[in-house]
Amino acid sequence: VQLQASGGGLVQVGGSVRLSCAASGFTLDYHAVGWFRQAPGKEREGVSCISSSGDGTHYADSVKGRFTISRDNNKNTVYLQMNSLKPEDTAVYYCAAIQATMTACYRLGAHYKYWGQGTQVTVSS
Repeated sequence: VQLQASGGGLVQVGGSVRLSCAASGFTLDYHAVGWFRQAPGKEREGVSCISSSGDGTHYADSVKGRFTISRDNNKNTVYLQMNSLKPEDTAVYYCAAIQATMTACYRLGAHYKYWGQGTQVTVSS
């Protein structure tokens, strides 16, 4: 059972990047998935989450209108499209999953069972 986060890198202010969270060893179909980030010296914070059906989503205020979470259950992958990036978006981004009802989406990391290894996003000014 593994989650693999990928897609991070170095991007300029105002740029875009798409993160992927791919599952192996289990299917994401019945799992809510969350994206979290942790910047150096700061606590981990929830960025976004999506329910297993895809109908329920949530965004932190700091990314609302700029980030979009989506899922492709056929590819067993959840995406985080990040636009209009700011230097304060610089962090290691983690994805996490938990088996959940179709519309449930959890904002807190404590709810999640499976975690990916993280991918670094650096926004340069």
